[in-house]
Amino acid sequence: MEENVLSYNHVNIYQGRDLVLSDVNIEVQQGEFIYLIGKTGTGKSSFLKSIYGEVPVSEGDASACGYDLRQLKKKDIPLLRRKLGIVFQDFQLLNDRSVHSNLDFVLRATGWENEQKRNERIAEVLDELGLSVLNNKMPYQLSGGEQQRLVIARAMLNNPPLFLADEPTGNLDPETSEDILKLLIRINREHNTAILMATHNYQLIDKYPSKIYSCANNSVTLEKGIIVRG
Repeated sequence: MEENVLSYNHVNIYQGRDLVLSDVNIEVQQGEFIYLIGKTGTGKSSFLKSIYGEVPVSEGDASACGYDLRQLKKKDIPLLRRKLGIVFQDFQLLNDRSVHSNLDFVLRATGWENEQKRNERIAEVLDELGLSVLNNKMPYQLSGGEQQRLVIARAMLNNPPLFLADEPTGNLDPETSEDILKLLIRINREHNTAILMATHNYQLIDKYPSKIYSCANNSVTLEKGIIVRG
C-alpha cells in the first residue's frame, strides 16, 4: 500500500481573517494523479498555498511529505518545499539567467554544494524532458510551452514525491496544453510522483480522466462517478 504524501483532516483555511475553505478532508497517496477543479475564487490556489507554507494551517490536522503543517516553523518551509515540485501558471522564471542558470540557482538554494553533481543533475533532467538544446537559452527566447517544460524541469530537480501544479496549462494553446498534461502524466507514472493539479481545462480532464476533487461553497469534495486511471 502506498503511503500518504498529503493528508488533511477537518482543516479550515483562512486568508487573513476570512475563512476560504472549511472542513477540508483529503488524502493523496504516493503515485496518485488528482485534479482540483472549481471556479475562480473558490479557494484552489489558497489550498495549494497552504500545502507549501504560504498560507498557514491553524485549525485541523494537516501533513505534507512528512511535515506537520500545523507545527510548521518558518525555518522549516524551505525544507518542506524541497520535497514539493511546484509548477506555476505564470512560470516565475529568472529572466536574467539562462535555462541552465535557472536550474542551478534552485539546486544551490536547496543545498547542492558540488558543482559537478549540480551540472550532472541539470543535464539529466533537461535530457529527460527534451530540453538539452535549450541549455544556454534565456527564458524570453523560449515559447510558452518550452517555458512551462522548464518549470517542470525545475520542479523535478530534487525528485519530489509530490507535484503541485496550479493551472499549468492556463496560458497555453490547446495543443501545447495537452502536451504539458501528457508530460505530467508520464512523470507521474515513471517516477511514481503524486500530482495534484488545479485546472479549468475540462476537455483535458475528459480526455485524460483521473480522480477529481472540487472546490465549491467553501469546501473541497471528492467528485463521484469519476473514472480513476489505474
